[in-house]
Amino acid sequence: MKNSKIYFLLILVIFGGLTLSLCYIQALEGTVNISAKVEGCGNGIIEGGEQCDADGSNGPCPATCSTSCTTNSCGGGGGGGGGTYIPPLVVTQVIFSGRAYPKSTVTLLKDAQIAATTIAGSDANFSITLSGLSGGNYIFSVYSEDNKGIRSSLLTFPVSVTSGATTKVSGIFISPTIAVDKSEVKRGDNIAIFGQSAPQADIVVSVNSEEEFFDKTISDKEGIYLYNFDTTVLDYGSHNTKSKASIGNQLISSWSYLVSFKVGTKTVVVEPTKAPAKGDMNNDNRVNLVDFSITAYWYKRSSPPATVDLNSDGKIDLVDFSIMAYYWTG
Repeated sequence: MKNSKIYFLLILVIFGGLTLSLCYIQALEGTVNISAKVEGCGNGIIEGGEQCDADGSNGPCPATCSTSCTTNSCGGGGGGGGGTYIPPLVVTQVIFSGRAYPKSTVTLLKDAQIAATTIAGSDANFSITLSGLSGGNYIFSVYSEDNKGIRSSLLTFPVSVTSGATTKVSGIFISPTIAVDKSEVKRGDNIAIFGQSAPQADIVVSVNSEEEFFDKTISDKEGIYLYNFDTTVLDYGSHNTKSKASIGNQLISSWSYLVSFKVGTKTVVVEPTKAPAKGDMNNDNRVNLVDFSITAYWYKRSSPPATVDLNSDGKIDLVDFSIMAYYWTG
């Protein structure tokens, strides 16, 4: 715990460049592909319903085509007028798609606020469409919750939204959830490491000690995975574990958050985690870098949410981060 707080304070020192760097790294891990197309009159491109467009390249056109668009044929001369042009419906939206867990709830955050939720299919695929946006830069995040109510880590990425365009964010693969059945395990006994991911996914489980141990298992048709780790190879003391999933060679999730346990002379079964009094921004009963990232977005911004403003003074500053450090769980 002490080392975690020291690490947290070091992060505060370099705070100025954290938010964008963290988002960018997570975007790479999530394999996010973004594409956008703008359609409309006067953009110099002959599109659906248009026979010509200003500066378009569809052959000779009457004079009206030099300044506007028309649905009439450009081949006829004479004094005939053009038909009534009905401009296409301008929609600004972002479509998010990827994989979570079968029939799980997937939550989308926009600038640290819940924007939409959906239920993944039995194959774990999900899609969320967010409309009514203005053009600009946003920070979006997604997470899911497994069948035991355990939340995934938060996958965060910046997106530049173009007005009048549909932006598609695809290839999202939410990291597995993870938990252990013992907070302390007698050295030499097994500790169960389990969670949920997409069905039939390859799960890599990492256990950190002085040496890092890796093992593999496969999730079942419901996405559930379980690995019994033999603690004989571990020294006495604190350790942590994490997991990630892959499907084939191209779809790979980021690592889950870390779960800690102790190797000792007795076994203590895990008790339900109590929520920290303050600082748990995403309600996962932890105060860690996910919550720090959410708070960092509102740093020195106006009108922060009450859940983020930890001392209720109407602003986010180092006082709020100090309060978060006090409740830090890592």
